[in-house]
Amino acid sequence: MTSATTLFKELLNVNDTIIDDINISKNRYDEKVLIARIHPRKGLQWKCPICGKRCKVYDQPYEERRWRGLDFGAIPVELIASVPRVICKEHGVKTAGVPWAYPDSGFTKDFEYTVVWLCKYLSRSAVSNYMRIDWRTVGRCITRVHNDIEPNVLGRLNGLVKIGIDETSYRTGHKYITVVLNHETNTVVWASDGHGKTVLEKFFNLLTPQQCASIEVVSGDGARWITDCVNEYIPNAKRCVDPFHVVEWTMEALDSVRTDAWREALAKLNKYDVKRGPGRPKADDEEAKKHRQAKKEASEIKQSSYALGKSPDHLTATQEARLEMIQKSDKRLYRAYILKEKLRLLLKITDRDEAESELIAWVKWARHCRIPAFVELQRKIMRHKDHILNTIELGVTNARIEATNNKIKLLIRKAYGFRNVDSMIDMVLLYCSGLKIPLPNRNRVRYA
Repeated sequence: MTSATTLFKELLNVNDTIIDDINISKNRYDEKVLIARIHPRKGLQWKCPICGKRCKVYDQPYEERRWRGLDFGAIPVELIASVPRVICKEHGVKTAGVPWAYPDSGFTKDFEYTVVWLCKYLSRSAVSNYMRIDWRTVGRCITRVHNDIEPNVLGRLNGLVKIGIDETSYRTGHKYITVVLNHETNTVVWASDGHGKTVLEKFFNLLTPQQCASIEVVSGDGARWITDCVNEYIPNAKRCVDPFHVVEWTMEALDSVRTDAWREALAKLNKYDVKRGPGRPKADDEEAKKHRQAKKEASEIKQSSYALGKSPDHLTATQEARLEMIQKSDKRLYRAYILKEKLRLLLKITDRDEAESELIAWVKWARHCRIPAFVELQRKIMRHKDHILNTIELGVTNARIEATNNKIKLLIRKAYGFRNVDSMIDMVLLYCSGLKIPLPNRNRVRYA
């Protein structure tokens, strides 16, 4: 038959530990608490919490230390131990480390693992309520667990070949974090607060010359600060501009043309001075007919945003009718639509030489199309011509990093925001990678 101390030792999951006493008491909130007085085995006593070396005792504690453990059913658990201070030759005087908790923590490792695992699925407030801790403590648990699971974050920078760079907002007021993704493993290798060349330079300064030389492809949007950093730190790497962003630039130009066309149609409509009198309008009233036609055209142009933006293969009957009306009534807007479609289709070409000839032809057409928005767009396309052709040749897009950005935004929404950016970055590095959080009494292979 299992003894009570052995049973509680297994239930509390405190290995290499001796249980001296167990009883139930009440805390300051008049709640029942399971109190376990414990101490480490002799071989694990008097160790430096940083390097783990056995040291000499410096002095004995004035009072016992307490650690919160996972609840035993509905009853909170507290571990109590008398831990002396030790003097380490390398790190000086420190409170001796214990096997069941991290240094400077008031919780057991199992408790902190559970807190961080719950943060993936619940808001911070829900986790703090369920685990009976302050919500600020949740952030500190995240940092400690990440530092324990991955003590050397720089190991992620080894063997990088294809990387993606992007920024994503985490708070209103233009607050961004910059994220670097490994395309081959689909994991975040680096993240930092802010965006721009100064921030991205921090990433490249962490790389060794050998790590810089191994990077062959860098994908991202058309930001100049990404291009400048690539040219400065890894000039031999091929810079790729994601096709999604190229089409997005085209859609912005097309929408500006549509807005101008709607304003012109509205101005044309306002020229008609049609006053509605009593009764039905006369059937032969030409002015009223022109007014109705102008009103219809203005309305169709205003509502044509989806019809102009979608692929022709996915248009509804109503959207097809709108395009036909635009083709007849507004040649300039329809010409802008055809330019958009031509560029979208050429980005699907897989042969670089064919794509280059098609792109040059498109630029020539856009340059002489007499549409200011597309004249400006072709200049931008020419600045990124080589980057676009690299994308077509290598088939590398930013789809994975955009999906990772959605994961990050989901984490932020679930947490209802992060006040501490470092805690947020630790969460990103934990959950946007292959790291597994070890829950107590779980087989890592079975529950991975």
